[in-house]
Amino acid sequence: MIIDAIFSALDTVLTLQHFKYLLVGVLVGLVVGILPGLGGIVGMSLLLPFVYGMEPSSAMAMLIGILPVLAIADTFASVLMGIPGSSASQATILDGFPLAKKGQAARALSAAFTASLFGGLFGALVLTVAVLLARPLILSFGAAELFMLTIFGLSMVGVLSGQSLAKGLAACAAGLALGAVGAAPATGEYRMEFGSLYLMNGLPLVIVGLALFAIPEIGDLLRKNSSIASGATGLGQGWAQGIRDTWVYRWLTLRLAGLGAILGMIPGLGGSVVDWIAYGHVIQTSKDRSQFGKGDIRGVIAVESTTSSKEGGGLVPTLLFGIPGSGSMAIFLAGMVLIGLQPGPAMVSTNLDVTYTIVWSLAVANVMGTALCIVLAPSVARITTIRYPLIAPFMIMVISFAAFQPNRSLYDLVTLLVLGVVGILLRRFGWPRPAFLIGFVLSTQGERYLYQALQFSGWSFFTRPIVLIIAGIIILSVWLSIRSTKGEGGKIQTEGSGTVSDDHPIWPQYAFTLGLVALFAFAIYDTIGLTTLGKIFPMGIAIAGLVACAFVLVPQLRGNRQSGAVFDAEEQNRQDEDGPVSLLGYIGWLAAFVATIALVGYFLAVLILFFAFLRIVARAGWLQIALLTAAAAGILMALVGALNMVMPEGLLQRHFYDYLFWPLI
Repeated sequence: MIIDAIFSALDTVLTLQHFKYLLVGVLVGLVVGILPGLGGIVGMSLLLPFVYGMEPSSAMAMLIGILPVLAIADTFASVLMGIPGSSASQATILDGFPLAKKGQAARALSAAFTASLFGGLFGALVLTVAVLLARPLILSFGAAELFMLTIFGLSMVGVLSGQSLAKGLAACAAGLALGAVGAAPATGEYRMEFGSLYLMNGLPLVIVGLALFAIPEIGDLLRKNSSIASGATGLGQGWAQGIRDTWVYRWLTLRLAGLGAILGMIPGLGGSVVDWIAYGHVIQTSKDRSQFGKGDIRGVIAVESTTSSKEGGGLVPTLLFGIPGSGSMAIFLAGMVLIGLQPGPAMVSTNLDVTYTIVWSLAVANVMGTALCIVLAPSVARITTIRYPLIAPFMIMVISFAAFQPNRSLYDLVTLLVLGVVGILLRRFGWPRPAFLIGFVLSTQGERYLYQALQFSGWSFFTRPIVLIIAGIIILSVWLSIRSTKGEGGKIQTEGSGTVSDDHPIWPQYAFTLGLVALFAFAIYDTIGLTTLGKIFPMGIAIAGLVACAFVLVPQLRGNRQSGAVFDAEEQNRQDEDGPVSLLGYIGWLAAFVATIALVGYFLAVLILFFAFLRIVARAGWLQIALLTAAAAGILMALVGALNMVMPEGLLQRHFYDYLFWPLI
């Protein structure tokens, strides 16, 4: 039966009609993947209305075509612009973007695409076997095991903390506290929401990721006042090198592809967790860690091979049990129901041929998506050689547009601005942003799994066999993290690895540390009157955060300037060498842009931003300003029309609504 199902699936996949619909999904996934902040939910949602009534294999081809391409295409934004293309590509920034700034964008993209290809194909291979063998493994994971996997994700904080473990722990605790804003999973009690309806639902991951990584990078490049790849003479010479890098580290690629496929099978673990686990693993298992965070190709290869393979693994619980492991898988599940396919045991019995059609389609779509990205990459990568003040308004437009989509509220943009300032300060004062983001990502699900585990098993859940195995892995991970910080050759040069010269005052860093202390103190004050299940998590992380801050603050108060280290030597040298926009000036531009949106609406605000920014900051000519502004308006209208998105409204826009026309309404 299995052999017959495999050959039947191959007959379907190799037809011209199947290729045609698969290509449609790949192209949609490519467009959505390149645009930062949108992700798989948007891509899947775009195709969902069209699959109703279609022939099942063709409809499935369209939906499958999107999955691997999103994991490949979002690399463009992460490597070329330092903007997280999606939550699953945030760790790619740590080494991919520094490589682009060194003029090695082609190498980073080539290695990323090759690793994604191998990872995706390996994920499809794992799915081929797992559809028959994975049922006992998946069913054995309950809330207790998922909670321990969350703790395993948090154990990566030690690896990503640079030379200051205390800063890493405090930053992670701050992220956990931010993730606890809103309703408690166990009791529904609201915490730290200040009576705001917007905060009652918590903060969207898209906004936090963009604020922590994209906003600071734009400001940094504006102060640098050059192209992203300063001094680069060309991009083509790195393509072959990236492929060779993947071959040199082929065992790393296969190992992490396998890890991604296994973790992808576990419902509740998204790409935003898997990529950080992969990045932490490659650091832990590497002898030379000196270049991680500065442009180590192994960091790119590890993350990209993992995020691609997890898609194949993520289909296992979706197909076999109807349990979506992520938001995009939830939309995929809805698509299956629309075309008359019921997930469950039938997918490995009577519908086994359909299951293998999905498996082979995933492999073919991976090859097609990789080929398209490689074809487009040389042209797209040239963005790194353009003077950055000409690019910055486009980046601000795309980031703000993506940030608005989760709740479609002006508060989304205000939140982006506020957290963007936090991201700038985290970078400037050497607090590891990855640790902060890991805490935020794992906060809600960690608390939910802890509550469920306690409800089902009490504290005895720690004695479950798989829990003990994962606990052993966590202990090993922490031990490797501690070992990795010993000796000069083992120091991880990520954020927080620089020093502060005597020319720069240290009091702003005292103030920032005290600000985190105030955050933790408020978390305790705001939750102390709640029920035990509602307050145990935020109070616990707040106390841990206060302890970690004490280990940072005490050396600072004693005059140890190293404890207040800035991001790195490059950041240190540029603190007083601002380009056309200073740090405060950049924040002022962002605040003015948000205020203009609130007044006249998004479309007019974008036009005003382009005219003013290009003239005042970029010092562009009037013809260049007109062409770039027209291009921005065209891109924005195409996005809104093709993707059925919404633009923020302004006060005056609503007042004169009856007299306006599209795209002003």
